[in-house]
Amino acid sequence: MSSFKQYDVAIAEYHMGLSVKRLPVFSWDFNHEFIVELKNSFLDLNKLKSIALKNKWTSDNLDLKSRLTEEVIIVTDANLSIVFASHNMLKMNGYVEAEVLGKSPKMFQGHATDLTTSNEIRDAIQLKQPFEKTVMNYKKNGDIYACLIKGFPVFNLKGDLSHYIAFEKAA
Repeated sequence: MSSFKQYDVAIAEYHMGLSVKRLPVFSWDFNHEFIVELKNSFLDLNKLKSIALKNKWTSDNLDLKSRLTEEVIIVTDANLSIVFASHNMLKMNGYVEAEVLGKSPKMFQGHATDLTTSNEIRDAIQLKQPFEKTVMNYKKNGDIYACLIKGFPVFNLKGDLSHYIAFEKAA
């Protein structure tokens, strides 16, 4: 046990001789941001699992857990009304979930959005087919950004259309 005490004394003497006597507080901010993001990912994953369970989704190959860290996930009902938006949407376009719930994803579009691309997405949705398109969307502050959207129809156990799910990231 005496060797540990000698080690502790040596470390204490070393630190007493340093000119810096405090820990840098700014490094704690990184840890806090990480913890908040981790917490939000778990909350989002639990919400998505709840929606899937409640509506008896048949699609298990969406890999929601890993996608939550890299992409924004938006879920609409069959009528294209937003029922879920992941927390990381705030970083991409400045909106929080409460601001978009009940609205159409068209709320992100504007004059710079290509009408042909919008029509192709609409056609895929009407045909209940997956799609992948890059769209010019608008942030909450009005800035334009290119958004890569991978959209998928989600069916329930009866084979009926339940929801649409979109995985989005800035292109």
